[in-house]
Amino acid sequence: MRILLFILPVIFCTAVGAATPQDVLLNNIDQARESLETTENRITKERIALGEKLRKLEQEVIELRNETAVARRKMDERTLSLTQLEERLASWTEQQDYQRNLLDRFLQQSGYAYSTLEAKSLSEKIALVGETATAAQQTLSPQWQTQKLVLPDGTVIQANTLSVGPVTWFIQPEREIGGLASHQNGLLTATSLFDGSAFEQLNTLQHSPAGVLTLDPTLGRAVTKDNASESIIEHVVKGGIWVVPIVLFAFIATAIGLFKITQLWRLPKQVVITSMKQVSARIKAHGEAAFKGMQQQLLKISLTAPTTRERDDELFMQLQLDKSKLDKWINTVAVTAAVAPLLGLLGTVSGMIETFRMMTAFGSSDPEVISGGIAKALVTTELGLVVAIPALILNAMLSRKAKAYYDGLESFALLLSNEQSDASNDDNAQPVSAKAVGAE
Repeated sequence: MRILLFILPVIFCTAVGAATPQDVLLNNIDQARESLETTENRITKERIALGEKLRKLEQEVIELRNETAVARRKMDERTLSLTQLEERLASWTEQQDYQRNLLDRFLQQSGYAYSTLEAKSLSEKIALVGETATAAQQTLSPQWQTQKLVLPDGTVIQANTLSVGPVTWFIQPEREIGGLASHQNGLLTATSLFDGSAFEQLNTLQHSPAGVLTLDPTLGRAVTKDNASESIIEHVVKGGIWVVPIVLFAFIATAIGLFKITQLWRLPKQVVITSMKQVSARIKAHGEAAFKGMQQQLLKISLTAPTTRERDDELFMQLQLDKSKLDKWINTVAVTAAVAPLLGLLGTVSGMIETFRMMTAFGSSDPEVISGGIAKALVTTELGLVVAIPALILNAMLSRKAKAYYDGLESFALLLSNEQSDASNDDNAQPVSAKAVGAE
């Protein structure tokens, strides 16, 4: 018995010593990892199930929200007042009108006349839009077609046409004519005619799959501009009867301006003198040619006057005569500069009155007639300004030239008067004679 009790503890210690603490820890970690993986797998499955359930619930919420909005709209419509119904109807009517206008604008840009579209219903306009779209699709693969064409002289012929986008060429071999055409008021109308090499190129392309064509990048606007261009005379004549006085004033101002320019620029150059000693020295050096023109006349009065008072009076009178001669006719140019714009404005007012009278008689449905009448009315204002601006500049130049020349004469006269007055002992003293000046 004692031997058995001794052996059992030894066997137990030996068994326990076989499982080390490290092995026990590793075993516990493996068990924990397996438990964690099992838990994660379970959570993942539950998350997927919950996500699917949440998605179904969100879908149900969206459907219920839409049903609620529909039910609320129906309930609102039941409780709408008559005014609100009228407002909604007006809004729908505006939308319908806007859509109709879009259709009309598209069809008008495609070549249909307004009078033709006005008589058609909405369904017919939609059908025309479809036809226009089909025709536009066909233009992507251009082919020669036979169509009716209106020539510039109004003749209607059958011509072969080729359309590429918005550009259309036509040719009529029998008449040997060809060119560019466009749709105007629903009719294919010739806008320009080819000649020479351009016609030969078009004729060659008609019988071959490839060739060179003459293209107008402005789509006929350049031809229209050339046809609308006018000469200066034609432009002026459009102004009417009020052009006559404006042109008359222009001719008068031009003639006077040329005359005054010739007169003022041909005046002798003034000699700048600051003392009587310089006058005496210049007379000794040049004799009678010392002074010319108006200065010579002033000097002659100063030397021949019997008394200083008479001399001053004669100098003053001579200055007034010279000023009148220098300023003569210049005011006419100033009057032209002032009257020409007023005449132009009067012509414009008369033209506008005539334009409004025609609008009252025939209506204002055609904007070209109104714009043409206004353009004619403004011709007189344009012409008046064209006449007034140069006349104003010319008047300023002539006035400045005349004033500068007169100021020089006035300074010379004052010099003669002051020097002679200082040299005299009284008012009855005799002035220095020409001989005395020449002898100094």
